[in-house]
Amino acid sequence: MFGPHRHFGHWMRHMAAVPKGFLRYYVLRLLNEKSMSGSEIMREIEERTDRHWRPSPGSIYPLLAWLHEKGYSIEVPQQEPGVKRYTLTEEGKNFLEEHVKRKKELRKRIGFFAPPFVGPRWFNHHPKEAKGVIEAGKKLVKSSWVLLDNLRQEYSEEAVAQATAILDDAARKIEEIAQKLEREEE
Repeated sequence: MFGPHRHFGHWMRHMAAVPKGFLRYYVLRLLNEKSMSGSEIMREIEERTDRHWRPSPGSIYPLLAWLHEKGYSIEVPQQEPGVKRYTLTEEGKNFLEEHVKRKKELRKRIGFFAPPFVGPRWFNHHPKEAKGVIEAGKKLVKSSWVLLDNLRQEYSEEAVAQATAILDDAARKIEEIAQKLEREEE
């Protein structure tokens, strides 16, 4: 890569720390998928973030204890000696649903949330099967930044018009897909 965008990957890896409350949301999502131990949660997060983030035991185990104390999770009967696995209770599932509902309300009020391909890779808490969408989004953001860098050097009204039309069309089509999925959930 050339120019200022060659540092894009470095910048993405070194952004601010994980936002407060995000780890709790991430762990709730994982425990909603299947019962897991603390070390399994750390490994899963590391895998889903392409090895860019692995939460420490000092953040995972107190969180698991807190979820357990609040009644949001229960310990699953041991299948392996010495391994404690947890799963969400109904109260925990409701707690997760409240998180999801607040996120949707905030998105409606604000109008935009940085998607996982814009922010640091620890935002990648979506199903593995959706990785293609995330990778395509990363390419879109990256190519848009390259275009903007080039436009700073040599402005082209035609290039702006073409890119704007493409992005508007893509955004409209993606919104239609998202709305269709939302209707199917109801």
